[in-house]
Amino acid sequence: MDSITQAVLGAGIAGAVMGHRQGRRALLYGAILGTLPDLDVLATYPDPVSTMTFHRGYSHSVFVLSGLALLITAAARRFFPNTAYSAARLFLAVWLVLVTHPILDAFTSYGTQLFWPLARTPESWSSIFIIDPVYTLPMLVAVLFAAVRGLGPRPVRAMRWTVGFGCAYLAFSLIGKTVAEHRVLNALSSQGIAINDVFSAPMPLNTLLWRVVVKTNDDGYVETVTSLLESGTPDMLEQKLHTNLALALADQPLHDRLRWFTDDWLRYDVIGNDLVVTDLRMGMPGHYTFRFKMAERKAQGMNVWCTVQPQTWPGDRGGKAELLAVLTRIVSSEPPLPLAEWAKRNGDERRLDPSLRTQPACNIGN
Repeated sequence: MDSITQAVLGAGIAGAVMGHRQGRRALLYGAILGTLPDLDVLATYPDPVSTMTFHRGYSHSVFVLSGLALLITAAARRFFPNTAYSAARLFLAVWLVLVTHPILDAFTSYGTQLFWPLARTPESWSSIFIIDPVYTLPMLVAVLFAAVRGLGPRPVRAMRWTVGFGCAYLAFSLIGKTVAEHRVLNALSSQGIAINDVFSAPMPLNTLLWRVVVKTNDDGYVETVTSLLESGTPDMLEQKLHTNLALALADQPLHDRLRWFTDDWLRYDVIGNDLVVTDLRMGMPGHYTFRFKMAERKAQGMNVWCTVQPQTWPGDRGGKAELLAVLTRIVSSEPPLPLAEWAKRNGDERRLDPSLRTQPACNIGN
């Protein structure tokens, strides 16, 4: 989630647990500790794939953060031994503030390594958008109220209620996700479309409009959009994955890492002389968030590819017009989202001949 939400959640939890005993100090350290796991963004990596896949790693591990909570509690008791609260209560507050950060992150689509160093696919429950005002604003109001009025009974009670509301909202998001997937799968099944895998996520700023992506048996996938406020047929767009292009990246370790991190929700495109890999989990047709150039060829039409150090592929993430269309689509199915028109912005995409060859060791100046 965004940094403001994480800081507000940390302040709200610390205030709810320790507010009566620590006053406004609980809000301050709660906000600081609530954003602490994201300090891993300060680390630098040589390529954008590493930057993406190492974020939300060790600093988001519940094991690491539980150990850190113990250290912080021990240090606090060492320097401030005479307090009106127990070490157990302090540990509970610090631990909750720290571990709720990655748990909340795991509700988004990005991928969070909750159980690092275990070699699990990052958790991506994908039921809430990275910015959701319905989740954040009630807690923000309660925290600001407490900061102004002090941590008396009413402000502490308000923070507890809003933290509880946030938990209920996350539960609602999981229910909405299930409903959206069920509706889309029924619609595709009625058309005789065989389904291999399903991924779903809410669209920007809400949990009512859902994007459901379904892999099919013909090296393709179907992008769909459906609102929980409607009962009609979802918007649909069939596209190709071009997975044969992955052969060119067979000896590229970063491609293997990207497949692991995204649970293999990848699409491959030839754009000019470049091989571009797209993470299908975030964004929408024409506006995908993460795209990487991972190989190139020296001449048009040649099927000999050279892997390169990954580079961020420039793209259109959408603007006010697209956001307005998405928000309007929540309450009205007419007009449907122009998915086919947006998809054209992905570039000159074509599928290579299956005889594709790769030459990973070639030197192309990278």
